[in-house]
Amino acid sequence: MSVTDIKKGLAGVVVDSTAISKVNPETNSLLYRGYPVQELAATQPFEAVAHLLWHGELPTDEQLAALRAVERAHRALAPEVKAVIDLLPLDVHPMDEVRTALSALGAADLAGIGSVLDASGTPGENLQRSIRLFAALPAIVAYGQRRRRGQEPVAPRDDLDYAANFLWVTFGVEPDAVVVDAFNRSMILYAEHSFNASTFTARVIASTLSDLHSAVVGAVGALKGPLHGGANEAVLHIFDEIGDAGNVVPWLDEALAHKRKIMGFGHRVYKHGDSRVPTMKAALDTLVAHYDRPDVLALYDALADEFVARKGIHPNLDYPSGPAYSLIGFDTLTFTPLFVAARVTGWTAHIMEQLSRNALIRPLSEYDGPEERHVGD
Repeated sequence: MSVTDIKKGLAGVVVDSTAISKVNPETNSLLYRGYPVQELAATQPFEAVAHLLWHGELPTDEQLAALRAVERAHRALAPEVKAVIDLLPLDVHPMDEVRTALSALGAADLAGIGSVLDASGTPGENLQRSIRLFAALPAIVAYGQRRRRGQEPVAPRDDLDYAANFLWVTFGVEPDAVVVDAFNRSMILYAEHSFNASTFTARVIASTLSDLHSAVVGAVGALKGPLHGGANEAVLHIFDEIGDAGNVVPWLDEALAHKRKIMGFGHRVYKHGDSRVPTMKAALDTLVAHYDRPDVLALYDALADEFVARKGIHPNLDYPSGPAYSLIGFDTLTFTPLFVAARVTGWTAHIMEQLSRNALIRPLSEYDGPEERHVGD
């Protein structure tokens, strides 16, 4: 093997096939099981999209009702999970809370399984584990934000759908329909994106025949990185630095002069703009109008227009989702855990797909260290 054969970051390497999602280059649309994600975001509740990712088809009314019944039965924050979270320092990053809580859930789920040979689970067991994770994450994410604010957890409501209940357990007030719709759309847009870093991490772990929870915990670790899931958090830090639209030009002058990476722009897959952005931007527009915050839109537009004009690099999904989550009332540190709550559907779909036709993922490397030598030479 020569150095020229090495594909750093696995760039351009096709390692497997998947039936879960793809980007259609002809329409620049992200497809979930063949459906353009913008159509799903405009018409479907998040529970229906979760079913689609897991099963390959949108649910019938009866199938959606059955999924909702199971999801609603597992929404409560388990006392033992709350106790584990409470052991962590208040100033720990919320992604560490989520990672730890999911480990606790996994340990409880696998209690009584005496051998690692049995940990990977049957397809039916892994589907039920996936639904339980999907159901449990809103309470975990919400409690993380509430405890940092000195607030007690809010009990879930089984008369609300997934998105509305998520907002309810976070803020303790029944959300307006426009807010629920914008939040639901964001969850769908973040649910899946083929072999991204966190999804590939989950598939690598699953390929060893480890358990589903371990694969999800590994994916959380990958998503924490600012080059992957942490970007929406970084966008709000940038907005806070700039302050208002009038400061964009001097701020960007200085940032580019120092070769600073501007988070929220560019994507490894999309070369002509992230196909999810128009849908999320439309949701942001509704929130700006709802909360009467034209200043947020002015800053958003000013930075986007100036950066695209100078660099020719377009916004990605994190750019509109960051200010949208801020307007809803989420703390900036909570943004990436929201990504986890959405992406767990895609991760678990990939884990189950990996296990259905498994081959251990074990690439080669080219050694470039010292030649053989011996102690005392």
